[in-house]
Amino acid sequence: MRQTEYFLAACDPKTLTVGQLMQDAVTRCTPRTDASTIAHLMTHRNFGSLPVVEEDGTLVGIVSEYDLLQAMIEGRDLRKILATEIMSAQPVTVTEEQTLVQVADLFQDRYLARVPVVRNKKLVGILARRDLLFGYTKALQHWS
Repeated sequence: MRQTEYFLAACDPKTLTVGQLMQDAVTRCTPRTDASTIAHLMTHRNFGSLPVVEEDGTLVGIVSEYDLLQAMIEGRDLRKILATEIMSAQPVTVTEEQTLVQVADLFQDRYLARVPVVRNKKLVGILARRDLLFGYTKALQHWS
């Protein structure tokens, strides 16, 4: 859940941080999760990507719709492929302290739809373009 959903007073949208905007309940998978399971999770929950984490919560990659489609195009059986084989290792990440303006620029410059949020290399949330827009409009409601 986003902290911005609890805003009681408006604020300058430029002061919003990733920590306020991110979703902290993140569905994730492990490096050993098969691609078929990942595809099922993503399609049934309407996700565009799934973070890949070790048991201790360390982010090691991300599997996107692109990665799954590429495997399908190559004729690979998604039931026999592990996340570690198709994930993007070392994905672009952000921290909770970064501002809305900083991450909006990052999203635009890198053509990102969502980005994992990390603290000491551990996954703590995920931030989507939609979260930026949601937080921005909530903050603007009474701000002048």
